[in-house]
Order: sequence, then structure tokens, then C-alpha cells
Amino acid sequence: MNDGFLVVETERFHGPLDLLLHLIRTQDIDIFDIPISLITRQFLAAIQGMGDPGVDEAGEFLEMAAALVRIKARMLLPSPSGEEDHDPRAELVRRLLEYEMIHEVAHRLRSAENDRGRRFGKGYTEPRRRPHLAEAPLHVTWDDLLAAATRIEPPTEGEAEHRVTRRAVAMTEKVDLIVQAVRKVRRIEFASLVAPWRDRIHGVMTLLAGLELGRRRVVSLRQRQHFSPLWIYPGRGAGGSGDESMLSADEPEYSYAGAGEEAT
Repeated sequence: MNDGFLVVETERFHGPLDLLLHLIRTQDIDIFDIPISLITRQFLAAIQGMGDPGVDEAGEFLEMAAALVRIKARMLLPSPSGEEDHDPRAELVRRLLEYEMIHEVAHRLRSAENDRGRRFGKGYTEPRRRPHLAEAPLHVTWDDLLAAATRIEPPTEGEAEHRVTRRAVAMTEKVDLIVQAVRKVRRIEFASLVAPWRDRIHGVMTLLAGLELGRRRVVSLRQRQHFSPLWIYPGRGAGGSGDESMLSADEPEYSYAGAGEEAT
């Protein structure tokens, strides 16, 4: 709009009150003495240059234009009896001041939010300050201390119970497993002994049983190199010759499925 060298860009206003307030502040007009005729002409010229606004937005601006024309008509016509001191512009002034106050509060909140965003990350909360605790004087007499001590009851002595839980896997079972296996086959791999069970405790107890039988010379344990398969042979204490050779590639392999089953 171009009226008295006043240029208004209606695209940057958020409603009719925003446009009215802009017209008043940019021309340094006293908000309590608004020249309705001038402001109405400028307002109508501004909404004519809005192009093709939406239905809701156009309705708001047209409603405000009608209110300005109504105020101008009331100022031109004689006032009814009892309303000589009533200014038709009072309600408009109140709405403009209220809108300006809300606009200023929103501007300050946005500025504070931007300033906080530059200094702190999202979700930051200031640490809560600990309240200052004043030192309270302690007044305790010997009678109070003695009364508190006499109220303390000694603990009741109960019989201590010691419970011993059995291990889930007994070593004797693993010893019998190994002895029966070496009696049935010439040799057996350690991995085939623990294959039927997935619990680690079975593997540990089977290894401990094999080491104990090896110490007694009931069986002999052989291994080519570190981390290679461990084989168990009958030992001297089991009637074997005791000269079992290391496992060779051309010897047949044997596996043991589990206790009570025939080995292949």
C-alpha cells in the first residue's frame, strides 16, 4: 500500500490487529486518539493489496474493516442520551493494547528461548540448589540419653542354621561314565562324552573325573597338540598295556553317545 509514503507489506502480519498496530506505531499516532478516517483508508487499501488470501484470513480483515467503518459512523452521528462521554474508539483501543502486550510477551519469550538454546542443549535442567540448613542447637541431658539407652532391646539369639546343598552333578557319575566307556571301546574322544549335555558343569565334572582317573592310572589321556581333540585310553590300572600310541590319521574313530548306550 502507498498512501502518504506509507508502505505496508500485508504478508508479514498475523491478523487485522497486527496490521492496525503497525499502522499506528509507524506513523507515531497516539493510540488513545486514533484518527479513524485516516486509519480506515489505510487499512482498506492494505487489505485490497493482499491478493488472494484464505477465507478465514479475509473474513478477519473484513470484520475489522466493518468495525472501523462502524466506529467512524458513530463518531459522526450524534451520541444517544447518556453516552456523551463514551468514546466509540475505547473498545478498539483496549483490544490493541491487549494485543500489543501479548505480542511483547511472546517476543520476550522467543528471545529468552533463543538465548537459552545458544547456551544450553535441549532437555537441560538447572541443578536444584540445596536449601541452606541452619544449625540447630542440640539440647540433650544425661537423663534423656539414659532413657534412650534403656529403650534399646538386645537382639534375640537364634540357632544358626547351616545348609549344605548337593551339587547338581556328582563326580562319581562321571567316573562311572568314563570307566564304562573305555571298557566298551579301545579309545574315546572327550567331546563325545560331554556331547549329550549342554550344561558347562557336566563338561567340568567330566574333565575332573578324567584327570582323577588318569592320576590313578585307570585311564590315559592323549592329545596331539594344544587345543586339539582330547582322547581317553584304558590305562595300566584298567588292564591295558600302557603303551597306547598317539592317535594316527589311519586309525578308525569311535564316539560315545552317553551312559547306558552302545558305542560305535
